[in-house]
Amino acid sequence: MALLQIAEPGQSPEPHQRKLAVGIDLGTTNSLIATVRSGEATTLPDEGGSHLLPSVVRYTDQGVVVGQAALAQASVDPFNTILSVKRLMGRGAVDLKGLKGEAVYRFADTDGGMPYLQTVAGDKSPVEISAEILKTLKARARASLEGDLEGAVITVPAYFDDAQRQATKDAAQLAGIKVLRLLNEPTAAAVAYGLDQGAEGVIAVYDLGGGTFDISILRLNKGVFEVLATGGDSALGGDDFDLALAQWFLQQLGGVEVIAGESRYLTEKARWTKERLTESSVVTVDLEHAGQKVSLEVTRELFDGLVESLVNKTTRACRRALKDAAVSADEVLEVVMVGGSTRMPVIRDCVEQFFGRQPHIDIDPDRVVAVGAAIQADVLAGNKPDSEMLLLDVLPLSLGLETMGGLAEKVIHRNTSIPVARAQEFTTYQDGQTAMMVHVVQGERELVDDCRSLAQFVLRGIPPMAAGAAKIRVAFQVDADGLLSVSAKELSTGIESEIQVKPSYGLADNEIAEMLKASYSFAEGDMAARNLREHQVEADRLLHSLEQAVIADGPQLLSEEELQHLREQMTLLLSLRNGTDAALIEQGVKVLAQASDFFAARRMDLSIKNALKGHSIDEIEGDS
Repeated sequence: MALLQIAEPGQSPEPHQRKLAVGIDLGTTNSLIATVRSGEATTLPDEGGSHLLPSVVRYTDQGVVVGQAALAQASVDPFNTILSVKRLMGRGAVDLKGLKGEAVYRFADTDGGMPYLQTVAGDKSPVEISAEILKTLKARARASLEGDLEGAVITVPAYFDDAQRQATKDAAQLAGIKVLRLLNEPTAAAVAYGLDQGAEGVIAVYDLGGGTFDISILRLNKGVFEVLATGGDSALGGDDFDLALAQWFLQQLGGVEVIAGESRYLTEKARWTKERLTESSVVTVDLEHAGQKVSLEVTRELFDGLVESLVNKTTRACRRALKDAAVSADEVLEVVMVGGSTRMPVIRDCVEQFFGRQPHIDIDPDRVVAVGAAIQADVLAGNKPDSEMLLLDVLPLSLGLETMGGLAEKVIHRNTSIPVARAQEFTTYQDGQTAMMVHVVQGERELVDDCRSLAQFVLRGIPPMAAGAAKIRVAFQVDADGLLSVSAKELSTGIESEIQVKPSYGLADNEIAEMLKASYSFAEGDMAARNLREHQVEADRLLHSLEQAVIADGPQLLSEEELQHLREQMTLLLSLRNGTDAALIEQGVKVLAQASDFFAARRMDLSIKNALKGHSIDEIEGDS
């Protein structure tokens, strides 16, 4: 009897033709890898049956240990055991001073670029350490799937900036993994829940992991996920809840100083207590310190009080995200909970109260992101060619250029869906200008000094023209992974220059959130400062052009009295320009422009006269 082979719609009829793709949740505390089997996305366990891989790497004289075995030695070998390396990804060495939680590490002396941690195996960068985690997950996938991987979708916090995303891609490359796409973790969760099959409307994804918190407001429309806004805190997670309880433990022990290993011991005890409080209202914890054993009783009410300020941080971020999305909490139809830290009753109660509806907790919050990434990887690998899934992630901060006067001109605004390409035309400031510096910045403030510098490059070969005559087209392109490339082109000649923005390190923890806060707090002052700078630039432009005109044609076209009067008006505007009253500067520009109109008219007449010199009226009429 002939055997019939049955395949799911849109999937390859021949199993050997199916491409092996995985989704990876590279988490701060734990990491997972998942794939789609027989149409169902599942996480892959290790040989012992554990799906979670602790994101911990330990370096020894004999080699590298990753996962639970490394975590077990964190207290006894803290300097060689790296936890929460995700918090160091894309960071600069200068950013790590005073970084909470990682103070036990020994950082190598560097020039301020990528940080390196001193270990018995030599100095290691966060990218190298993350690559070890990815190598372990890759080996697990190859053992489970018995084949080579086509590629992987790797998830990142929605708040990861360009440098942090690039560091993640670098780690994957070092691990020998082809990155099909970087996907925001909250968006991956929405895919896992199959919300594209549900009712159309607004969805909130509340993601509290071990080291990061993200809130995303998505709109579902005909199966298309559009991220309306993102918010959160790249330095807030379950680790901080552990630390709050560990500090209370320390107070009960008399507030004595502890060494690195004891600090790890207390945070591990705090984590154990926190997890037990998820199921019990009271937990007794036994601590050993200075040769003595102490038993402490921790109630859920006590714990809730210790972490209240942390919980409030998440609700403030939710409120800001809703405001950015221009929707109210009442308009949110579904709330999805992601991240192991959302198991805490205090978090679930808070979210339910804030949004006024019970959140979804159907899928294991630890696995939901990896599952969503696997579904997306299956589509990108070509295993489901009929899939119409479309994910529109957004930029967390605006991208723009520096213009005259140190002003930040936004080209792509924050919360714009990616991938995206935008272009804007600029011009030259001075006569005869043959080059232009292009300074790419990121942020929400009006002045470059208050934004973050991403890159600089020079466009050379601009034809010498009068100020404002040249047309420079600057194009920004952000790919699906949130990585930026910028090009500048002089339109009359086609001369072009471009740069791939890949900074060597990224933003400090909380810096994005702080930049957003500052944009709100200083909005009024920033607009006043921008208004002042714009009028100062206009005054500078007028003064510069008049000075050049006076030098060139003043002796020929102006009397002594006219020249003196014009100089007096120029001196007056210069004095106003150096002040801080934008309205007075604007008025001064108008007065000087009017006072110099006669001079401009005489220069025009002179120019026409020179052009006609040597030609008769008959010649001109004949030409016409």
